[in-house]
Amino acid sequence: MQIAVLGAGSMGHGIAQVSAMAGHDVVLRDIKEEFVENGLEGIRNNLQGGVDRDKLTESELEAALERIEGTTDLEEAVVDADLVVEAVPEDMDLKQEVFADIEAATDEDTVIASNTSSLSVTEMASALEHPERAVGLHFFNPPHIMDLVEIVIAEQTDERTEEFAIDYVQGIEKEDVVVRDTAGFATSRLGLALGLEAIRMVEQGVASPADIDEGMSIGYGHPMGPLELTDHVGLDVRLHIAEHLREELGERFKPPQSLRRKVRAGNLGKKSGEGYYVWEDGERVGMSGEWGTDE
Repeated sequence: MQIAVLGAGSMGHGIAQVSAMAGHDVVLRDIKEEFVENGLEGIRNNLQGGVDRDKLTESELEAALERIEGTTDLEEAVVDADLVVEAVPEDMDLKQEVFADIEAATDEDTVIASNTSSLSVTEMASALEHPERAVGLHFFNPPHIMDLVEIVIAEQTDERTEEFAIDYVQGIEKEDVVVRDTAGFATSRLGLALGLEAIRMVEQGVASPADIDEGMSIGYGHPMGPLELTDHVGLDVRLHIAEHLREELGERFKPPQSLRRKVRAGNLGKKSGEGYYVWEDGERVGMSGEWGTDE
C-alpha cells in the first residue's frame, strides 16, 4: 500500500518505519524540513540498531529506507495514500484541522487514522464529510519495538474501515486489540491509573521510584515500571491525559501535585533529562530529588 504518516516525531517516524519494513511505500511529512530530517535520521538509527543486534540484515535496512521519503507538503504526502496516519500533538482542534486537510486532498476510500492515545476519535471524525473512514490506530512507544496496536472504533467507523485497520495492523506483524471510542480507550485508561497511583506512592514516601518500578516489573512481569514509563512518555503528556480523563471520568484521575510541580519546573522526563529519574544521553543514571541514586 501507499501510506502517509503526518508528524515525524518519535511516534510518527516509528509508524513510518514499521510500515516500510512490512513492504509498504511510505511518505513521512512534517511542517519543517528539519523535523522531517530528524525523523528520517531516527529511522536510520533504529534500523542500524536492529542490524547491530542481528535482528535485521543490511539488505533489509536498505530496502526499508528505499520505501520511505520525506516531505513538508501535506497534499503531496497524502494524495495517493491508501492510509493516512496522523501523529501530530494531542490537541483536538489541531487533529480536526489535519483530518479535514487530509480529506480535502484524498479520495473517498482513503482511510484516515489517528494515533491519539486518549482523545475522542469520534470527535475528530466529525470534521469529515465522510466520517465512516476514520479510525484510531494507537501505537505504543517505541512503535518499532512494542507489539501492540489498539484499534479504536469511532461511532461513525464502518465495517470496511474496521476490517482495513485490522488487516493493516496484522500485516505489519503487530498484535491488535479492538476497542470502542471511550475516554482513555482501554490501555491508556488502565496504564494511567497505575501510573498516577505510583506517583502518589512516591509523594507519600511509600518507596523509592526504583523500588516501586521493580515491584511491578519483577513481581507482575511488566517490561517497564509505571514511573520509568511516565518518564519515557513525558510527564507533560501524562498530565494532559490525566486532566482529560478527570474531566471525562471523574476525580479518580486527578493529577497528583508532584506531577504538576515537575511539569511546571520543566522536568518532563527522559526528553528533558529529569522526571522521576535523572537521564543522561538517554540512559537512566539516578533518581530525582531526595531519592538520589538507583541503588
